[in-house]
Amino acid sequence: MIARKTYSVKPAEIDRKWYLIDASSTNLGQVATSAANLLSGKGKPQFSRHIDCGDFVVVISAASLKVSGKKLTDKHYYKHSGYPGGLRTRTLAEQLQLDPTQVIEHAVRGMLPDNKLRQGRLSRLKVYPSEDHPHVAQKPEMLNITKRKVNK
Repeated sequence: MIARKTYSVKPAEIDRKWYLIDASSTNLGQVATSAANLLSGKGKPQFSRHIDCGDFVVVISAASLKVSGKKLTDKHYYKHSGYPGGLRTRTLAEQLQLDPTQVIEHAVRGMLPDNKLRQGRLSRLKVYPSEDHPHVAQKPEMLNITKRKVNK
């Protein structure tokens, strides 16, 4: 009987790629799901839950983000100051006017697991409101996100 050893990736062996996602072509949920999977490295063969082996993700055109249904008026973002009566709410439309990058960062943050690796993964997420970004030198690979068809 031959004993097989389980391979565990070392942090020094991780090769991080750069990916580019255009947020104007798909919905908010699909952009956030794709970004969260790339940041955590779930598509890699050496994926380990206890080691951060994800890639860098650049999201462009956050200002022209698409949402389905009545989410522009019905989806709310809450912030509390800690004092009585300190609850502040904003709709998705208001948040997109003030800072569209925060909408994508908030959605991706909610899709990553709440553990010690989350902050490092979020630091590799770069979101820009327009198509201009300073990461041209890294030669990010354009990721094409297409809508999935649901069979009924």
